[in-house]
Amino acid sequence: MSEETVVEYVLAAQWLIPIRPRGALAQHGLAIGGGQIRDLGPQQQLRSRYPAARWIELPHHALLPGLVNSHTHAAMTLLRGLADDLPLMTWLKQHIWPAEARFVGPEFVALGTQLAIAEMLRGGTTCFNDMYFFPEAAAQAVVESGIRACLGQVVIDFPTAQSRDANDALRRAETQAVSLRALPRIRQSVAPHAPYTVQDPALRAAKELAESLDLFLHMHVHETAHEVEQAIAQDGRRPLQRLDELGLLDDRFLAVHMTQLTAEDLELVRQRGLRLAHCPESNLKLGSGIAAVDRWQAAGIPFGIGTDGAASNNDLDMFGEMRSAALLAKGRDGDTTALAAAAALEAATLGGAMACGWDDTIGTLEPGKAADCIAVDLDHPATQPLYDPISQLVYCAGRDQVSHVWVNGQLLVENADWTRLDWSHLKSQAQEWARRIAAKDRQT
Repeated sequence: MSEETVVEYVLAAQWLIPIRPRGALAQHGLAIGGGQIRDLGPQQQLRSRYPAARWIELPHHALLPGLVNSHTHAAMTLLRGLADDLPLMTWLKQHIWPAEARFVGPEFVALGTQLAIAEMLRGGTTCFNDMYFFPEAAAQAVVESGIRACLGQVVIDFPTAQSRDANDALRRAETQAVSLRALPRIRQSVAPHAPYTVQDPALRAAKELAESLDLFLHMHVHETAHEVEQAIAQDGRRPLQRLDELGLLDDRFLAVHMTQLTAEDLELVRQRGLRLAHCPESNLKLGSGIAAVDRWQAAGIPFGIGTDGAASNNDLDMFGEMRSAALLAKGRDGDTTALAAAAALEAATLGGAMACGWDDTIGTLEPGKAADCIAVDLDHPATQPLYDPISQLVYCAGRDQVSHVWVNGQLLVENADWTRLDWSHLKSQAQEWARRIAAKDRQT
């Protein structure tokens, strides 16, 4: 088969941002075929190479890899705004956990995930890394929508809507990992909730299961100062030290939040090759702290950016997260060079792909990778005048400027509207769930 026959269309943009190498290329394009990037280069050259290809003009746009949300609880969109501005444990124990106990099941997860996917796609997110209950229901929403996802079965020691205890959750995780393996655009993890909710035997078993099924571990770690203080009071060890002594820490471990790191913690992270996920806005809203991402960078530790769940953020806006991450890094230590725009954009794309083990396929625009890309319309008052498109994307652009989204070469958002999702139906279902949840929450 000739090179010409595998190129179906060319995306021709004002700016192409491949992520690596860093920088923006003017008047370049991507040649797409079979769901993959086949070529990229100056538009004139691509016209000559692929005269039969369909040409899609993006004359005022930046074309870049789809954003990767490296930590979500997607179905919790149905709990968005349920109990805001409360102390963390009050929020959890009196509102979120009771609501989950009453309502979480396959239907809740399917609809909540659909709602999250609708929001993420419109905002330029093409892949998300999820940790929640009933991942088989989330998987169906992923398959139907066309998005890409990593799905993790939550493992936790106390009874939940899905499992009796951690051992029960691990049995479910094993069954689901096998049953979901053949589905398109889905990878999986084992997701112990946190060091303080999973005991040592279950943590060891989670590690063994992940290794046997070639999955990674996805876990909240060092999220708050209280978590670390409580761990030290119990047995004199910081959570990371305990996890390391259990043999969990290696390059297939994704640690989320990590706001409380000493120099010794950071060195352990570097030595073990951990992946990290930074959730700046959720950390702020829950009063968890501000992660020292400038120190992560200095230590050469790759990281992605995540939103966390919509119940604790309250949106799934990766443009907002990029901006918050960059500004917090500068403000935390008074360093205007910390997490520069290009580094923030890399964290939201390639960094997220690395966090969930998908950087072999997504995260950059280069031949051989999946055609997961987005077009952002820069012909907008917020992004004019235009000196540097990367700076404008991170510091100025809003998710409302995302005009087109492709995943695996399939157009899922066209002119800022979904091509597959029925918004009217989805919205009415979400509103009905909200009425039921609110009525029960008022009774607690």
